[in-house]
Amino acid sequence: MRMRPTLSWTPTEDLPPGSTDLEPVAEALSTGGVLVLSGAGLSTESGIPDYRGEGGSLNRHTPMTYQDFTATAQARRRYWARSHLGWRTFGRARPNAGHQAVAAFARHGLLSGVITQNVDGLHQAAGSEDVVELHGSLDRVVCLSCGALSPRRELARRLEEANAGFEPVAAGINPDGDADLTDEQVGDFRVVPCAVCGGVLKPDVVFFGEAVPPRRVEHCRELVHEAASLLVLGSSLTVMSGLRFVRQAARAGKPVLIVNLDPTRGDRHAVTRVALPLGTALTAVAGRLGIPGAAGV
Repeated sequence: MRMRPTLSWTPTEDLPPGSTDLEPVAEALSTGGVLVLSGAGLSTESGIPDYRGEGGSLNRHTPMTYQDFTATAQARRRYWARSHLGWRTFGRARPNAGHQAVAAFARHGLLSGVITQNVDGLHQAAGSEDVVELHGSLDRVVCLSCGALSPRRELARRLEEANAGFEPVAAGINPDGDADLTDEQVGDFRVVPCAVCGGVLKPDVVFFGEAVPPRRVEHCRELVHEAASLLVLGSSLTVMSGLRFVRQAARAGKPVLIVNLDPTRGDRHAVTRVALPLGTALTAVAGRLGIPGAAGV
């Protein structure tokens, strides 16, 4: 029987309660060298739901896994029908105050880098540069046969031509851009092949159950090694792809600070977890540091 990837986490130990004191975060940023690790919670204020918070998509939706996607044509038809619809919502999303604050911190030389688990491109849209997209980006499509990369907008055009009149109403949109549609709504949606070799196309994102490319992991490990501290924003750290960097920082004696409303799998490694909305918290920190360019500052 194929094992499903870890999608949820339940605390097995008593964790310290969340704080509302932003001083440790402001102090870390004031000294510079902060590496940001962001998750889906940073994008909720842009209208993209997270996986595990209150109202998170895992309450109603099981994300597509790499194993399921590659197993059958029907699974790929279902995925691309839902993702084609969800892509339109992602295209309308705009950076929020949290993304803008992170970009402002970087402009003022307080950050050593940004690693994001998100696939929405909102850090870059807010002005952040050299963002490491740990799980890839929905902006790109890759062929599983020949490896050719192509823009998602090009695939969207081809799918629209192949599925004229496809306008179902989704029950919800998920952090991976996958819209909630019934099998009846998916119907006989037509999937298009790679324009280069006719192979199977996949979004250039790391699905659940798929490994992050080793070179990307190693690059992130180098960023953690070079950083003075690690600031986690809006991630439950349930999956190892992000948690491993928290553990690395803690082992090296680097302060780990977390801003997330709910407890996380990394709390026991952190010097603090601030339980405040991210836009509010980061804008307040920017104000304390006298940094212009963040929302409301």
